[in-house]
Amino acid sequence: MSSDQRLVSNGVQGRKAFFSFPDPVDDAAARTVAAGVVLQVALLLITRDRLLLIPLCYGFMARVLSGPKISPLGLIATRIVAPRLKALSKPVPGKPKRFAQGIGAIMSLTAAILSLTVSSFVPAAIVLVFLGAAATLEAAAGFCLGCKLFALLFRIGLVGYDDCPNCVLR
Repeated sequence: MSSDQRLVSNGVQGRKAFFSFPDPVDDAAARTVAAGVVLQVALLLITRDRLLLIPLCYGFMARVLSGPKISPLGLIATRIVAPRLKALSKPVPGKPKRFAQGIGAIMSLTAAILSLTVSSFVPAAIVLVFLGAAATLEAAAGFCLGCKLFALLFRIGLVGYDDCPNCVLR
């Protein structure tokens, strides 16, 4: 292989590594991220400051695209908080967690669009309440609604074994 071919190969592999999502995921880190989302949503609902939707949307998009690598909340969760929560640490499949982050991205972007296009903050607040409720279930009880939806899609055949061979879904 020539040096040019190696550079191209390394560049492609580097992009693939950057846009990868961890599998498995540390459950303590996932719950910590969810707790951070709960705090962000609560602050948004209290202040109704539309600018606070920017870090919420960015965080979800960053985590969907590359896991915790470029998400400030993801980095805090994986590098600072989760290592100190060894008792809660357990590996869980990454693909359902990425799917759940995708749902969070859709919900936060929907709230942002509603807050910019509708004169009232109420429609955005309704979406944020549902997002906050889902994040609260994950943070407090380890119950991931997005993961349950992923499992349902697996059971009805829309997600196959090849999509998540590490998933142990009931």
